[in-house]
Amino acid sequence: MSVAPARAAAFVVLRRVFEEGAFADRALHGAAAGLSQRDRALATTLVYGTVQRRRTLDHVLSRLVSRPLERLDPPVLAALRLGLFQILLLGGVSDYAAVNESVELAKQGGRGGAQMVNAVLRRATREGPALLDALDARTPEHAAVRHSVPDWLAQLWWEELGPEQALALLEQINRPAESALRVNALRGDAQSVLTQLPDSTRPQADPPWARELGLPGLPEALVLGGAFDAHGSQLWSSGTIMPQSRGSMVVARVVDPQPGERVLDLCAAPGGKTTHLAALMHGEGELTAVELHPGRARSLSETCELMGARNVRVLNTDARSLSAAGQFDRVLVDPPCSGLGTLQSRPDLRWQPGRAQRGELAQRQTELLRVAAAALRPGGTLVYSVCTISRAESDGVVDRLLADAPRLTCDLRAQLLPSLDGTDGFYVARLRADG
Repeated sequence: MSVAPARAAAFVVLRRVFEEGAFADRALHGAAAGLSQRDRALATTLVYGTVQRRRTLDHVLSRLVSRPLERLDPPVLAALRLGLFQILLLGGVSDYAAVNESVELAKQGGRGGAQMVNAVLRRATREGPALLDALDARTPEHAAVRHSVPDWLAQLWWEELGPEQALALLEQINRPAESALRVNALRGDAQSVLTQLPDSTRPQADPPWARELGLPGLPEALVLGGAFDAHGSQLWSSGTIMPQSRGSMVVARVVDPQPGERVLDLCAAPGGKTTHLAALMHGEGELTAVELHPGRARSLSETCELMGARNVRVLNTDARSLSAAGQFDRVLVDPPCSGLGTLQSRPDLRWQPGRAQRGELAQRQTELLRVAAAALRPGGTLVYSVCTISRAESDGVVDRLLADAPRLTCDLRAQLLPSLDGTDGFYVARLRADG
């Protein structure tokens, strides 16, 4: 029996993720390069879903397999996870195809693994739904298994958001992320771009939460209504679009840079927010973008050139060593964070152990925010943003700065949640310097 191209590609990627620690999105980019648009979309669903739901799948498998899962051959375990995801959690796929193609994939592991996969998955078609339904989500510990996250993450959101909001968020992070584009006003306009996108693509000029943030809207935002290879399109190669969530677009709108101003963007790579700032400035004024890592700084420069952001000057340095006291009208700090607001689009992120070290991240974020505050001129605007959902990295960092910098006042704090706002989880705070 042959294996469908999407399943074959997904299996290759899953083995790399589970056995080598590869990033799912990067491994998928290579494995799916030759697939049709439809097969690429299915492979993405299979990979992201299986990686995201690994803990739930392993819980069910542990009830169906007689030996510890860690003792299974890696190809066999990958085939079991992939097949079980399709049987229990992915609608529109026949059990027959899920079982039989997983068996074929398991044959790559040899040593009789295909027979085990066949027996376990056939049993899963009968017993799996009841095992899944038996998972209780009334406590953080049980919710962590049901929704497939580490215990610490379920506990964090339970404590900070309350059980109802935490459960809604845990359910949402296993659904597909929004697929959005920002139209680059330096290269084109939304109406002309719409004609080159799937028919069901929707402009998002005025989402309700934008109004709540006091923003004029997001006329540059388009939410895709179908499969679209953005990075393989002429729109991308011409610098007309930037794949970017609406939550990320909000940040530059809160900064609200004006043409002719001096603007500082710390931790600027990969450049989505930098080039958005440049577009809002109409390419006029001075935008200094700081990036620590040389490779990322080079990539940032290339992105700015592609997007026509000619008023951007890239500095390859540690932002914490920057000496620019009182020089800038507006400063953006978008530092490295735990990324807990992007779990829908970054499936393996939740399993990286360093994401739990929020205290260490908060310390670095505070240091960067202090540098930003020192660079701000009297009467200037400082915006702090992180793509996470964690008080230690959001209000905690801002409160620490305000305690040390009496000349600053905070007039906006907002936490976007995927479960409420339909976009990436972002925290944004705006501070003003006394004039």
